[in-house]
Amino acid sequence: MNDPRRIEAALAHNLREWRARRGWTQAELAARAGVSKGMLVQIEQSQTNPSIATLCKLANALGVALPRLVEVADEPVIRRVAREDVAWLWRGRGKDSAAGLVGGIEAPIPVELWEWRMGPADAYDAIAHPPGTREIVYALEGQVRVAVEGVETIIGAGECAIFQADRPHRYAAAGRRSARFVMVVVEPIAAPGAGAGAQSRSATIGSTRVARKAGRRLAPMPANRSTTSDSAKAGTSKGPTP
Repeated sequence: MNDPRRIEAALAHNLREWRARRGWTQAELAARAGVSKGMLVQIEQSQTNPSIATLCKLANALGVALPRLVEVADEPVIRRVAREDVAWLWRGRGKDSAAGLVGGIEAPIPVELWEWRMGPADAYDAIAHPPGTREIVYALEGQVRVAVEGVETIIGAGECAIFQADRPHRYAAAGRRSARFVMVVVEPIAAPGAGAGAQSRSATIGSTRVARKAGRRLAPMPANRSTTSDSAKAGTSKGPTP
């Protein structure tokens, strides 16, 4: 799996570069994204491990796809993503639970491809993505339970669920077996600096979000269902998102 330090360094570099392209100060980007300036400073200095929710807020404020913030180099004509290049941004309680951002594109519309492994004791509660966002979950192994605003469905290997992800949703393994699935996220195009409200994704891998509510990290860490915001943790440097 990808070295968390390599991802952190790439994130810090890409974030500074995109902010410079927009001509924004750290304070301006922080305000547009709805995160604290202290948190942004720490991210740009590779001194903290932001949650997936924070990364989504920054990407939406900058008007770029999330994969652009964690990729290690410019996109070539054909980009091969090796197994070790997958950015594992969330870890659940069990050793079988993890979410990896495989890759994505920014144009003509933002699209992300994720690989999920969900143990029988884990789930991911995601809050609403920006209006118009859609997700496709395709089961590879086991059974996956997908819930959207109280409506549930269970899919088995070879089946998929397509739903509106601009509302609270959850992923979990159905039954006592682990499940593995891929997820495609398709978001509407957001103008740079459109604001953290409707443009920000789940603050909770609500995508968990077991993940976003939990504040997922760039490397393995104990599952945490706390709703403590990243802003409140901005003063603490942690050294690891789906």
